[in-house]
Amino acid sequence: MNYADLTPQQVLDALDAVGLRGDGRILQLNSYENRVFQVMLEDGGAVVAKFYRPGRWTDTQILEEHSFALELAAAEVPVVPPLVLQAAADGLLVQGSPPTLATLPAVGGPPHRMAVAARCAGRQPELDDPAVLRQIGRFIGRLHAVGRRQPFAHRHVLDAQTDGARARRVLLDGGFVTDAERPAWNDTCQRALAATVAAFDALQPLATLRLHGDCHPGNVLWRQTGEAAGPHVVDLDDAMQGPAVQDLWMLVSGDRQTMATQLNTLLEGYEQFSDFDDRERALIEPLRTLRMLRHSAWLAERWGDPTFPLHFPYFGTPAYWSQQTTQLHEQLEAMGP
Repeated sequence: MNYADLTPQQVLDALDAVGLRGDGRILQLNSYENRVFQVMLEDGGAVVAKFYRPGRWTDTQILEEHSFALELAAAEVPVVPPLVLQAAADGLLVQGSPPTLATLPAVGGPPHRMAVAARCAGRQPELDDPAVLRQIGRFIGRLHAVGRRQPFAHRHVLDAQTDGARARRVLLDGGFVTDAERPAWNDTCQRALAATVAAFDALQPLATLRLHGDCHPGNVLWRQTGEAAGPHVVDLDDAMQGPAVQDLWMLVSGDRQTMATQLNTLLEGYEQFSDFDDRERALIEPLRTLRMLRHSAWLAERWGDPTFPLHFPYFGTPAYWSQQTTQLHEQLEAMGP
């Protein structure tokens, strides 16, 4: 059973091994990082099975993510936690307290690690509606109130210097930046990273907490009706330790004044449940810069996966790096006084 080419039958067999019998209806969901499937069960229910990409997270890091999700759910924060699993087949290892991570043997590769959650549908929120922004702010404030109870011990810790330097090294050492564009991109990248690190250094000491980590509009689902109406998240795959603004800045867009207004609206809801250090507003553009570089490095590190060249054919072209250089110049201006 190869991770990059899981068949429907193999997915059904994996679920059967933890006592969840599918009725044969299966749908692969959009996910570049992991392999995710919606499966209808014989009992009439539906679950989502996630097979983790090998080598990205350790078992300990995954279980810490699961523990955070269960803690949030226990505090009635609208997240979809992993289901508790039971081994129902030989050769299956189920880990966690309670057990939420199943490890299944694979032929010709590392074992498959799987988590399962209840299916929970939703749509992208309407961020141009102030009432929606305030409700999302309340949701993130509640999430952060739990996140502040204790730090992560094993998950990624957002660090501008370390994360930025690593992303630049991946791109340059791997030869992904085309020769003609390399000097201009590298010079602009170094200056943008220096400005990013300086912005973080200027705010020290900076409080950190357990975060969603990748809180962009596509990762916040909106349910329109029912008791659970409003925002919720179904995945904490990028959960990390970092400043609170990391879970807020990707929800605002537009010019500086528009973003300030949107952030103020988010904070109207957020600060009902969590305090916000207003100095962190200065990190929005540095965080955007860091995300740009880390996204390029993410594509580079996944380039051996056949789905990536198929879905990102522009990556690595001269036009791509020329555009990246222009955008980094724009970020330097945005991070200026």
